[in-house]
Amino acid sequence: MAKVFAIANQKGGVGKTTTCINLAASLVATKRRVLLIDLDPQGNATMGSGVDKHALERSVYDLLIGECDLGEAMHFSEHGGYQLLPANRDLTAAEVVLLEMQMKESRLRNALAPIRENYDYILIDCPPSLSMLTLNALVAADGVIIPMQCEYFALEGLSDLVDNIKRIGAKINPELKIEGLLRTMYDPRLSLINDVSAQLKEHFGEQLYDTVIPRNIRLAEAPSFGMPALAYDKQSRGALAYLELANEMVRRQRRKARTAAAV
Repeated sequence: MAKVFAIANQKGGVGKTTTCINLAASLVATKRRVLLIDLDPQGNATMGSGVDKHALERSVYDLLIGECDLGEAMHFSEHGGYQLLPANRDLTAAEVVLLEMQMKESRLRNALAPIRENYDYILIDCPPSLSMLTLNALVAADGVIIPMQCEYFALEGLSDLVDNIKRIGAKINPELKIEGLLRTMYDPRLSLINDVSAQLKEHFGEQLYDTVIPRNIRLAEAPSFGMPALAYDKQSRGALAYLELANEMVRRQRRKARTAAAV
C-alpha cells in the first residue's frame, strides 16, 4: 500500500513544487509506482509535469467536490513517468465549496482510499498556507515532508508548522507525523546556512534528511520545459541530489519495515 506524503511548508518559495516533481520522477527511476497530486491552485506542479493546466477538462477540484472519479481526472507525466492529479485556478473555489460539504477535511483521503494499493508513493503538493486544501492533504497523509531553506525566518515558520501538524495529528489524523525535513537551495559557503543546518540537526535528529538540495540552475529551468531535472539534464547537481533523496527515502522505508516486523 502506498505511503502518502504531503510536501508542505506555510512559507512560500522554499521548493515544495520543485521537490514534488523531482522526487516523484526520481522515485519512478528507482522502479516505484508514483502518483503526484497537485493541490495548489497555481497549478505549477501540473505545468512542471508537462500537463497544460489551461486545457484540463477535469482536475483535482472536480474530484474533491464529487463531480468525477479519480480515473476521469488522472493524467500521465510523459517525462516524469508518474501519474498526476492536476490542478488549475478552479481549485481556488474549493476553499468555499468544501466548507459546505460533509466530512470536508477528509475528501481527499476518502477519494484515495480505493487506489492506494496501486502505488508505492503518493506525493501531495500543498499550497503555502494552512488552508482547507492543506488540511485535506494532512488528513490524507501518513507523513509530512518539509522542504525549507536554512535561514532565520524559515526557522520561525517551521515551529508554527510543527505545532499545526501536532494539532491535526491529535484531533483528526493520529497517523500523521513528520517524515523528514529537507534542506533546499543549499549553499554551504554561507555561514548562516551552516548554523541553521546545525540547529536543525540538533532539534530534529534523524528526521533531517542527510541529502541536501543545492542551488542549481537546471532545477529552475526544467519546469519551463514541462519536465523534471532528471529528464532535462540527468547529470545536473539538482537531478542527482533528488535521485539521492529518493534512494534515502526508500532506505528509510525499508528500515522502518524491518523494525516493525521485528516488534
